[in-house]
Amino acid sequence: MRYDEQDRQSDSFEDRRGEGGGMFSGRGMGIPIPIGGGGMSLTTLLIIGAICLMLGINPLTLLTGEGIEIPNMPRPGPSQRDIPGMARGHNPVGPANDDRTRFVRQVLADTEDVWENVFKAAGRTYHKPKLVVFEGATSTQCGMGQTAMGPFYCPLDHSVYIDLAFYDQLKRRFHAPGDFAQAYVIAHEVGHHVQTELGITDKVQAMKERGDQVRANRLQVRMELQADCLAGVWAASLNKGAKSRLEPGDIEEGLTAASAIGDDTLQRQAQGRVVPESFTHGTSAQRVSWFRKGLESGETQACDTFNASSL
Repeated sequence: MRYDEQDRQSDSFEDRRGEGGGMFSGRGMGIPIPIGGGGMSLTTLLIIGAICLMLGINPLTLLTGEGIEIPNMPRPGPSQRDIPGMARGHNPVGPANDDRTRFVRQVLADTEDVWENVFKAAGRTYHKPKLVVFEGATSTQCGMGQTAMGPFYCPLDHSVYIDLAFYDQLKRRFHAPGDFAQAYVIAHEVGHHVQTELGITDKVQAMKERGDQVRANRLQVRMELQADCLAGVWAASLNKGAKSRLEPGDIEEGLTAASAIGDDTLQRQAQGRVVPESFTHGTSAQRVSWFRKGLESGETQACDTFNASSL
C-alpha cells in the first residue's frame, strides 16, 4: 500500500501497550459481531490465534429464523482525500508513532474519510470508532480482551481492539502476509462499526435473543460476511482518485487473508474436521466471495447479506 509520513494518521487512537491487562470492567454482555466465532470453544480460539472476535459472546444467545429488515445503506461517493481543500495532516503521537502504529492509524484515517463521505452523501453522520492497541489483555465494555481472541470490535464502547503481534500470526500461522492483509483486518472491524452505526447490530442481537444457537450462528455468518463486503467497498474506494493506495498484489493479499480465516479452514486446522452448523463467519469461499463483491461493486447496496437467497 502507498503510504508515507505525510499521510494523515487518525487521532481516534489509544495506545495501551505496557499497561498490562486490568480486571474486567464491562457489563458481561455478548458481542453480536465477533470475527472469530460465537459457539467456538476457548481452546479453538487459542488454536486459531487472534481471529476470533468472540470477546464476551454468550454461547446461549439465541435468534429466530425470521428475516431481518436492514436499513437502506448509504452509497459511497468520492473519498474525502479526493475533495479539493480537504487537507490531510500528520498527527504524530510521540513514542506510539512507530511504523506499525503509524500504519494502522493511516488505515483507520482512510476508513474515516471513506465512511464519513458515504454517510454524508446519504444524509447521515458517521461517528468515528476508536482504535486501541494493547499487549496481552485489556479491559473493554464488552469484557476482557485478550491477544488470543484476535482483533475485535466492541459495540458498547465503539472501539476496535488489536494486539499488533497478531500481524505476526497472520503471516506465520495463517500464511497471509502483506500490508494490505493487515489493512483488511482493520477494515473488517470498522465494517462492524458501520453496522452498529446503521442499527444493524442491535437488530441482529435482538433476534439472537429469541431463537436457538444454530440459527444464531447462521445469522452471525451473515453479519460477518457483510463486514467482509463492507471492507471490500472500502478497498474499492482506495483505487479511485488521483492518489491510489493500492499497489500490484494488494488485492490478492486481502483475498488470501479472507480465505485464511474461513470457518471451514480454521476448523479443519484446529480439529481435523468441519462442523457446518457451528459456523459463525462463513467458509473461506464465502468470505472471499463477499469481500470481492464489495470490491468489484464499490457499493454498500451490494452488501445485503441478510436478504441474499444464498451466500
